[in-house]
Amino acid sequence: MGALEHPPILSLPGIPEHVTYMWVAMAILIAIAFAASWRVELVPRGAQNFMELVLEQHLTLIDDVIGPAGRPYLPLLATLGLFILVANLLGLVPGLVAPTASLNTTGACALIVFVTYHAIGIRTQGARAYARHFMGPIPWLAPLMIPIEVVSHLARPVSLSLRLFGNMTGGHILLAVFFFLMGFDGMLGWALRGSLGGIVLGGPAALLMAAFTVGFLYPLKLLVAFLQAFIFVILAAIYIAGAIEAAEPHH
Repeated sequence: MGALEHPPILSLPGIPEHVTYMWVAMAILIAIAFAASWRVELVPRGAQNFMELVLEQHLTLIDDVIGPAGRPYLPLLATLGLFILVANLLGLVPGLVAPTASLNTTGACALIVFVTYHAIGIRTQGARAYARHFMGPIPWLAPLMIPIEVVSHLARPVSLSLRLFGNMTGGHILLAVFFFLMGFDGMLGWALRGSLGGIVLGGPAALLMAAFTVGFLYPLKLLVAFLQAFIFVILAAIYIAGAIEAAEPHH
């Protein structure tokens, strides 16, 4: 990867790139929140209208997945969704880095969900009632069900983090390869050297690759950025819904 891409525009000494751009994503979200809440009006407009629409969409998702009991968890789910979306979109800007292309960032988000939904389940049902979920519907099945449930729950943060990390890293590598092939070290550089082959083949090839990147790869990456943020939020909501549902002995 180091041979395919240039260093990012913003780099702080001694600070990993994913941490730096995680702070950038946080700063963007803080600025948007400040703009939306600076002058709250009865008839919203501008940034306030936009953020109210975003929160309404999160509330609709929570009501559909968890129900009205899930509304107190709007700050958690909306914050995760907006942070992941902004972090994903940073990777579409040349010279910037998507924090979610680092397993450290995605793993941290997944661990927050993992710890939080267990804490919610224990707080809502009590430790003993929540633990009974791991034992299965029949007591004599507990020795078999407990290991299965433990492995299932431990796999959740792994799948959450790897899915987001893999999609963002794969798209980042693909864009880096195309930028390398059509840039000054690739087809465009070949055309600018003035050779007949470069002018005939390199120039048109660079133009075709640029059109493919702008017309297909960027829209695809944009779709993936939104889709991965949505998947992360809806899975987090599903885990919370499972944690707060009433204990049913024969469920």
